[in-house]
Amino acid sequence: MASFLTRLSLALSFIALALAGFSIYQNTHTAMKGQLKLTPTWLVNTLESSVADVLSLRLGISSGKLSDEDCIFSAVKEVVDAAIDAETRMGASLIRLFFHDCFVDGCDAGLLLNDTPTFTGEQTAGGNNNSVRGFEVIQQAKENVITKCPYIQVSCADILSIAARDSFQRFTGETYTVTLGRLDARTANLTGANTQLVGPNEELASQVEKFAAKGFTETELVALLGVHTVGFSRCPLLCVPIFINPARASTLQCNCPVSPDDTGLVGLDPTPLTWDQSFYSDVANGQGLLFSDNELMNSNTTSAAVRRYRDEMDAFLADFAAAMVKMSLLPPSPGVELEIREVCSEVNAYTVASM
Repeated sequence: MASFLTRLSLALSFIALALAGFSIYQNTHTAMKGQLKLTPTWLVNTLESSVADVLSLRLGISSGKLSDEDCIFSAVKEVVDAAIDAETRMGASLIRLFFHDCFVDGCDAGLLLNDTPTFTGEQTAGGNNNSVRGFEVIQQAKENVITKCPYIQVSCADILSIAARDSFQRFTGETYTVTLGRLDARTANLTGANTQLVGPNEELASQVEKFAAKGFTETELVALLGVHTVGFSRCPLLCVPIFINPARASTLQCNCPVSPDDTGLVGLDPTPLTWDQSFYSDVANGQGLLFSDNELMNSNTTSAAVRRYRDEMDAFLADFAAAMVKMSLLPPSPGVELEIREVCSEVNAYTVASM
């Protein structure tokens, strides 16, 4: 009897296995016909997680899954921080590079284009020649984005805007929002750079007119010129009498006259590597270094702004940041051909704006 029950149990087991096998065959056959994959939920989740991790590693970001924007911001910041660590002055230079680009026909990275045998860009304009610097930092940031975020397109104009914001943050500990989506111009405007930028010998009325043409108020003008709280002026500029505040001429540490390639520097305020209110204190006391700086005391509106920023750092930081956001949104001139440059100093052999 026990032997019979054993044989019956084995037979039933074989039948169950056969039915199970048939069921698996049917499910597999149906799945293959419908091109479905019968993968357990836990394995699907594991595979999806693995793919995401692989993509994250390919992008050079952590499994924290940075967004495309965060990847770009991180890659640019890494280069900007390293450049400022190596030379604090570079932070001021990057803000100025952004300013001089956006103020001429909008934020289009036109200033970054090198001259060629058939093209003259903006770098030799009066306000730029032997003065603007930091081009190599922007190119390094572009290359770092390509390495860390290889599937993401970002313009040189965007990188300029991010680099200026990151420099401001290094100086002040404060920040502001940078949006992405700018494109790079396939041309530049040398005449515009010579006429649109504010010069060191600019009277206040002319400064107000030029800033108003870009949509800025007199108060915003004063806030933006507050960037002179960091950075230096070159002796070849300061040795031109019309560029210097006469009250400061005797204080210069320049052996004038000097050759155009002289490397001597003078701080734009007494603490040129620190973001503080010394610039406004100097201007309010008639001791602004440049003639154009001292002109800010020649109207009720601008002089009131100077005194306010001298006395209220929070107001200075907030207004400067807001004006920088406004500047970063200045559009390229209508009709200018745009792209996303592969190398910031030259136009593409073909346009990639639509990629």
